[in-house]
Amino acid sequence: MAVARDAVRGTGAALLATALLLGAAGCSDGDGPSDAASRAAEVVASATAEVQKKVDGFKDAADAKKDVRLGDVTRDDGRATVPVTVTNGASSTRSYLVVVTFRDQGGNRLDSVALRVDRVGAGRSKKATARSHRSLDGDVEATLDRALRH
Repeated sequence: MAVARDAVRGTGAALLATALLLGAAGCSDGDGPSDAASRAAEVVASATAEVQKKVDGFKDAADAKKDVRLGDVTRDDGRATVPVTVTNGASSTRSYLVVVTFRDQGGNRLDSVALRVDRVGAGRSKKATARSHRSLDGDVEATLDRALRH
């Protein structure tokens, strides 16, 4: 399914980049770099699997990226958050699945989240917030990877 492929494309590269970054940076808690890289890879893989599961469960969906806008990334207890606004231009109530990826300044995937925005009325907008699964360091950008409507 094209939607599923697009939602997880780049995961292998993200896992490799995360492992390389952590391996090069070392670890401050006494664990070896390979242990830290392994844990980071597991976190990214888990988040990606969760996103994939939500995409797979969102049946009979149409592309809706044009209906979704992201605001500016902020922090909440170290976690990256971004406001999401969904505007339903259809003539009936629709539900949306929005996939947001948090990236570092180099474009490396740090985390991905799938956010459901249910029952958006015809011609109306609804706000939600996408929040990373874990604390993210440094400058973080949010990208809209996927938006589906049904």
